[in-house]
Amino acid sequence: MLILWAIPVGIVVGLLLGGRLEGLLQLHFRWAALAVGGLLVQVVLFTPFGDRVAGGLGPAIYVASTAAVFLAVVRNLRMPGMVIVAVGALSNLVAISANGGAMPADPGALTRAGFAGPGEYTNSVVLAEPVFQPLTDIYALPAGVPMANVFSIGDVLIGVGVATAIVVAMRRREAAPPA
Repeated sequence: MLILWAIPVGIVVGLLLGGRLEGLLQLHFRWAALAVGGLLVQVVLFTPFGDRVAGGLGPAIYVASTAAVFLAVVRNLRMPGMVIVAVGALSNLVAISANGGAMPADPGALTRAGFAGPGEYTNSVVLAEPVFQPLTDIYALPAGVPMANVFSIGDVLIGVGVATAIVVAMRRREAAPPA
């Protein structure tokens, strides 16, 4: 969910720093369909319908879709901000893979975000002893904040990287035509 905050933040910061929205048209994200497809799979997977359809394959599908997004990000490492996104995506992939195909969440973070527990509107699970706990969803946007949810350090890095890519693209000036 933090990526949804990163986009408007990146645009506002880009504008405040003298950037132009037209600069976003120059972004060329290779393998965008792979990234979007991986994210869409997750959107569907974490609905009651997706859960029923995936059945026992849900964890494997989650890992595979996360790996697909990571692969697309790696393909774009030359873009400003993408190294930060890649580190965040890798950290999430490690946490999810090491915990059986689920992102563990801290129960206190779930409570702060306004959830009674894992499940509805979150892809998180509560585990007694999550592997790589510092990489899991241990932070929360508190209930009452739009899109309140739990998040990880990987999500923060992804958000910072996306915002960075937007700001740099907005501030980039087209090369002057040769004289």
